[in-house]
Amino acid sequence: MSTLFLRTLRDDPADAEVPSHKLLVRAGYVRRVAPGVYSWLPLGLRVLKAVEKVVREEMNSIGAQEILLPALLPREPYETTARWTEYGDNLFRVKDRKGTDMLLGPTHEEIFAQLVKSEYSSYKDLPVILYQIQTKYRDEERPRAGILRGREFVMKDSYSFDLDDDGLKASYIAHRDAYQRIFARLAVRYVIVAATSGAMGGSASEEFLAESEVGEDTFVRCLESGYAANVEAVITPAPEPIPFDGLGPAQVHETPDTTTIETLVEWANDTLDGTYDAADTLKNVMVKVREPGGDWELLGIGVLGNREVDVKRLEASLEPAEVELLTEADFAANPFLVKGYIGPKALAENGVRYLVDPRVVDGSAWITGADEPNRHVVGLVAGRDFTPDGTVEAAEILDGDLSPDGKGPLVAAKGIEIGHIFQLGQKYTNAFEVDVLGESGKPVRLTMGSYGVGVSRLVAVIAEQHHDDKGLRWPAEVAPYDVHLVIANKDEAAIGGATSLAEELDAEGLDVLLDDRKSSPGVKFKDAELLGMPVVVVVGRGYANGVVEVRDRFTGESTEVPIDDAVSAIVATVRQQR
Repeated sequence: MSTLFLRTLRDDPADAEVPSHKLLVRAGYVRRVAPGVYSWLPLGLRVLKAVEKVVREEMNSIGAQEILLPALLPREPYETTARWTEYGDNLFRVKDRKGTDMLLGPTHEEIFAQLVKSEYSSYKDLPVILYQIQTKYRDEERPRAGILRGREFVMKDSYSFDLDDDGLKASYIAHRDAYQRIFARLAVRYVIVAATSGAMGGSASEEFLAESEVGEDTFVRCLESGYAANVEAVITPAPEPIPFDGLGPAQVHETPDTTTIETLVEWANDTLDGTYDAADTLKNVMVKVREPGGDWELLGIGVLGNREVDVKRLEASLEPAEVELLTEADFAANPFLVKGYIGPKALAENGVRYLVDPRVVDGSAWITGADEPNRHVVGLVAGRDFTPDGTVEAAEILDGDLSPDGKGPLVAAKGIEIGHIFQLGQKYTNAFEVDVLGESGKPVRLTMGSYGVGVSRLVAVIAEQHHDDKGLRWPAEVAPYDVHLVIANKDEAAIGGATSLAEELDAEGLDVLLDDRKSSPGVKFKDAELLGMPVVVVVGRGYANGVVEVRDRFTGESTEVPIDDAVSAIVATVRQQR
């Protein structure tokens, strides 16, 4: 450690919000260069390479072949698939000296499809799985949490090419199984959830989410059935339509100062017969949407008043369109939109598309805006008094909602996306006409799968899940070193003994970090806890009595071991952790 390029920090960095960010910076694993851009220092790089090794071994085990494509890519392939525009501001666009448009690759479906098209021409060549571990670039609007959400990151992306859907399903399952082995080896707690395909396209899609309170992804699960899904992928069970018979006419009421759901419900309970709550009201939220290459258009979203619009769910439902809330200028330009009193009538009269929650079925009656200040309509019946243009999954999911499989309530939790697998189908092979000559002598259009693992993100995820109030606690599979050997004694004999012990452990095939600095024992102990190697060996005052101390960083247990038995005891401890 006296020569290691390392400086630990006693205080948390000012911009750090989550434990992994604080600890990885304090322990000298990474350093910030720009928002969302980090340098990997020696210890951090060793962890990153260890994660890569696990990913590479498990990918190779399913017959995948590693290649490496450029990060700097031409515009044309992404124009062919429309993702040059679909990615929007998240894409890093650059020009070369001749003014030619290029991009920094966020993902490589297009380039892999073109590569296979150029190299393979016969069904005999298939199936094939290709992968790379490479730096990707996405211009995150708000990079945060250190390497958890950066603009530059390392990802493993693999792509399967098969002759038919049965082959694709087999490749998908092989990846799914490999991912479970990867995350088990990395000691990551995770769940597999149903997901949306988004800009990737395709059909079946699942996410691997690491369980974490600091995660940006909300997922739900049903403890009774085992159902789990990203909130964007939850399908709301729609009630059966209700007969119109016996429903009275809709009536407009004066409702002064009721611009919020709370005040509207209070008015209803004070004025109308019966008991009402927020779920009896229909909240209409206005947004504007723009298809790639198109113009902005108004869109009304109707949700039950006891729920907010979940922007992520809405964006996923409207993919690839952009979505924004209306500004004051938008309301001023459309005076028929009366804030706090918007209803379906004005939207229909002004040609504004109106999508509603699946719970708004024909025959359901609602209290909603009457499109005039201080006025609401009571008993407005869907399918009789207004007809939506369709349904949309936009309402937030609440704890206790019925699971889509109908087998129990949903509960919500937070997670960090660490892997995503897609059955893409033929979206990209159609775009580039990736055909081979089939067994029948006729062209066969290949079908694709796409599979990603966030390699650099996993470093932060492991740090999130494996730390305590003293510092990091790396699992043995990814720890920068197997053993952190601390010389906590200035006696020359102890120093010599520690050096000899390090050499013997090295000869046994262990990676040893030797703290030979002139610092005080207290500083060394704090650094050992902060850096988080799985086994800490202390050569201290006990050396004079013929013992060294062996500490298990995970359990906190400490054992005094005779010097003569130290090597075998330490080797046994390391092997047990592996």
